[in-house]
Amino acid sequence: MIVIPSIDLKDGKCVRLRKGDFETVHKVAEDPVHTAKNYEAEGAQLLHIVDLDGALNGKGINGDIIQSIAYRTGLMIQLGGGLRNMDSLKWADSIGVNRMVIGSAAAEDPDFAAKAVEVFGDRIVVGIDAKDGIVRTSGWTKSSGMDYLEFARRISETGVKYIIYTDIDTDGMLSGPSIGNLKALQNAVDCEIIASGGISGIEDLIELKHLGVYGAIIGKALYAGLIDLKEAIDKCR
Repeated sequence: MIVIPSIDLKDGKCVRLRKGDFETVHKVAEDPVHTAKNYEAEGAQLLHIVDLDGALNGKGINGDIIQSIAYRTGLMIQLGGGLRNMDSLKWADSIGVNRMVIGSAAAEDPDFAAKAVEVFGDRIVVGIDAKDGIVRTSGWTKSSGMDYLEFARRISETGVKYIIYTDIDTDGMLSGPSIGNLKALQNAVDCEIIASGGISGIEDLIELKHLGVYGAIIGKALYAGLIDLKEAIDKCR
């Protein structure tokens, strides 16, 4: 299982939220590029970046920072937030992003997801962000009314290889991942599943490894000093 550190960007700073609530934003690091370099030094190969400004505004905002990370480290970059049309995917490609995460656009227009996969192949990742099992969109501020498993089955038909599943109720809460929902998702589709939200320690990562998910995204637990990234990567290989 691959361990994927994450950086959430807002107004050019590394921040964290609780349960996706923008009222709970607080800065956790001053320099995103320095933070990314530290993750690379500890053995990370893939970095998950969320452009929170892009998620809210529907377009990429922090491109200069993302490009700096892409070109000043050897990390693969997985970017989400504001990637809602082909032009935005091409923009992400142009600044050095390796994998593009689409969420709201895929929920609102499965045909767009299919076209994105047709053009970019397995560089497209679909993010399923759910609260009480219902997919949320627009930076988690709107309910789609769609069950997350129904959406996963529909999106898997596009040929997408990777799905990131985030349980909003656990995100930033250090309360443990949603094992039951992840098991159900694995049974529903053949895609590679990346778990996000709630991971609080090495024990959670080991449980996810035994579950058989492809990867796990960790954020707050790193900033809080609850997980040593190098140790986590070594134990989850």
